[in-house]
Amino acid sequence: MKAGHSRSPTTALLLGLVITLATVVTYSWYISGQISGLRRLQTELTDRNRRDSLQLLRIQNDLNQLALAMRDMLDAAEPYPLTAWSTQFDRIRLDLDDALKQQGEVALARQTPEQREFLATSLRQFWDAADRIFELARTDETEARAQIQISLQARQAALSTAVARLLVQNNEAEEQTARQVQDIYRQVQRQVYWFLAATLAAIVATSLYLIRSNRMLFAHLATLSDERRELAQTLISTRESTLREISRELHDEFGQILTAIGSMLGRAGKHAPEGSTLRADLREIGDVAQTALDNVRGLSQTLHPSILEELGLPSTIDWYLSTVEKQLGLQVTLDSKGTPRQVDSTKAIHVYRVLQEALSNVARHSGTDRAVVRLAFEPDRLEMDVQDHGKGINPETARRGLGLVAMRERAAIVGGTLDFLKPPQGGTLVRLSMPL
Repeated sequence: MKAGHSRSPTTALLLGLVITLATVVTYSWYISGQISGLRRLQTELTDRNRRDSLQLLRIQNDLNQLALAMRDMLDAAEPYPLTAWSTQFDRIRLDLDDALKQQGEVALARQTPEQREFLATSLRQFWDAADRIFELARTDETEARAQIQISLQARQAALSTAVARLLVQNNEAEEQTARQVQDIYRQVQRQVYWFLAATLAAIVATSLYLIRSNRMLFAHLATLSDERRELAQTLISTRESTLREISRELHDEFGQILTAIGSMLGRAGKHAPEGSTLRADLREIGDVAQTALDNVRGLSQTLHPSILEELGLPSTIDWYLSTVEKQLGLQVTLDSKGTPRQVDSTKAIHVYRVLQEALSNVARHSGTDRAVVRLAFEPDRLEMDVQDHGKGINPETARRGLGLVAMRERAAIVGGTLDFLKPPQGGTLVRLSMPL
């Protein structure tokens, strides 16, 4: 009797495994594409909402500046006429118009046309009223101040309330978007689990490992669904605002106090007998007060150079490099090419900060006391190089250093790039390139 030969299930199992693998791979590719598309959509919505919120915060900050300016205008102790504030109002108007334009470009569809029209109309009415009040101030400041209290402050308060509502609406919409994305992720997971259950029913013996691997894969994908918002640019903007306020306080408060002290010492010295010890002491104290005043003004300019808005970026760099040897012990050579062009102050401050950080790194880490700064103004670009011939930069430090990360973020804010290079002759070359 011939022994019966049972067919080995290996071929069928291998065929089933190949089919299962092909099915799983195809389905996994499809699901991964769907999740990637969803993640891109989530990132885009979050980024647009973040930029929308940043512009609204910018608008709110400008409105707060208007409120402070109107408070000062109504202060009877202010020695300046009301028309002296027209320049500040014009600057804020330009910034508000730019912020509204950018906010309109990134605002999501959930903001109704009525809301946008209300904000634009209210702003136009505010500036029309401001123009009339400044015109009235040339002939009757008392009536103009009354109109500021009656009209301008109320309109500014209404605008601030409207912007605050939009910010709250943005936060609520962001939370709603996050919930919807989580629901979609859970729905995708349920679909995947149904597919895995069907596959397990067909080939239990050969697909246990495959099911386990896929479950781990999709569980891992689920843990990556919660995206964190990028805060670096907001932190940088907050830092600049803080430095601007500190600089203003140093210049306005401490500067005025030291100036008054010097003036009083001068008057007191005139009453002291010529050649007396008291007169010599008063003169010495006056010199100390003047030195302190110079230091306070220098510190104020270092924190936030007011000449950046007054004279522009090239002049500010010239001024800063003239102070570097005293502050950092560096001898810096400036090489400028091309015709200097006006750079918007909101961008110029970031170029200035990159230069500050680069020279500070040279002083602290390069081991040399010489550096070269090159400015190249091209028709549509600005390039700034900071080069030294010191020890060179560690690539690991260039990726993770906090100051260098901040420099890269500033370059991104102005739409440019920042590169850390090693010249053939040694040292470090920091290159900032940005569009004009």
